[in-house]
Amino acid sequence: MKYFALIFLAGIAGSSLGAELAPELPPSEIVARVLRGNPNVQAASSQIRVEEANRSRLEAGSHEWSVRLGAQQRRVSPVSASDERFNEWNAALERPLRLPGKAALDAEIGAAGVSLAETAYGDALHESGRALLKAWFVWLKESAAATQWNEQLTLLDHQGKSVARRQQLGDAARVETIQSEAATAQAAAQLAQARVRQQTAGDDLSRRFPGLPVQAPSVLGEPVAIEGSEEDWINALLEHSHEYQLARQETQRAQVVAGRSSRERLPDPTVGIHVSRERAGEERVVGAYVSIPLPGTARRASSDAALAQADVAGRREAATTQKITAEAAALYHSARAAVATWQAGRDAAEHLGRAADMTARAYQLGEGSLNDLLTTRRLANEAQLNARLLQLDALELRYRLLLDAHRLWDFD
Repeated sequence: MKYFALIFLAGIAGSSLGAELAPELPPSEIVARVLRGNPNVQAASSQIRVEEANRSRLEAGSHEWSVRLGAQQRRVSPVSASDERFNEWNAALERPLRLPGKAALDAEIGAAGVSLAETAYGDALHESGRALLKAWFVWLKESAAATQWNEQLTLLDHQGKSVARRQQLGDAARVETIQSEAATAQAAAQLAQARVRQQTAGDDLSRRFPGLPVQAPSVLGEPVAIEGSEEDWINALLEHSHEYQLARQETQRAQVVAGRSSRERLPDPTVGIHVSRERAGEERVVGAYVSIPLPGTARRASSDAALAQADVAGRREAATTQKITAEAAALYHSARAAVATWQAGRDAAEHLGRAADMTARAYQLGEGSLNDLLTTRRLANEAQLNARLLQLDALELRYRLLLDAHRLWDFD
């Protein structure tokens, strides 16, 4: 059932991520190049090479050949006559041997390290994509605010000219001109602040992700409803969560390390051969030997610690699963609710916009006051700005959901 649900979600995402349906996002090929050039991603890529070298080290083992050389002088003191002196030497070649089963576990630990590094690379790429998506929408929201305040300033400026004309004709009082100029000045101040925030967000985006074109999209797509059940999306996000995969692989490696540590309670023997020349060559000795360390408390403690560490890793995996499941459910519900919230905000903006237009026509006909008109214009502007931001919120949450499910920017 889970398999068919994932296919269903893949079909939904795949059919809705064409370039024409995601005009608010930068081109995928540019995003891929920018993310792969991110220092954190490159560091994670280099770590794979580190773990590959570590795997080779573990497969080869730390046991090496050793050579021992010695020289001595033998002095024999007989009862009579002079002392006899003999120059002697000895040599030995020895090497510890891994007991059966240890080499396979060492190779498994090395492979687990490489697998962890590869997953960490995917996680770094994914987290960079998250950061880019967030920074991109921060800039889009600030750009939307600047655009909205620019439209409001244009409207108020036109309104101010109309009021000034009416005052010249004697149809408006001086106080109305002052009110109009004050409203225009307030809008100009808001626009200036919005442009500063827009510039700051754009600079931050360019500095954090060099090579990404900071260009405002010509049109924003309308948010669409999130299809699929909560369980389907949670399974999809959990299936592709690098954080969960890292926790699971850490548990698996810890279990292998624990098994390897328990094997180490039986020490590896050292075998060797030795030759010696004694009594100035009168005696020549060739032999072999085996050296076996006697296990003690330290080896047992190390094994117990590895077993406890494997238990810790298992419990952390369970905690990570709970955390990711809760975050996935929250993201799913937020993305679904954002669409309805945007629709309500859009409806409110349309109603307040019509109310402002009706108040403007009434004022032109000599009915109502300029204060009423400015108030309705301000409320309509706030509603329109809120609707734009809610639209971007809904789009961002939807793309974040698709990104975490690896239906967007899946470059690893």
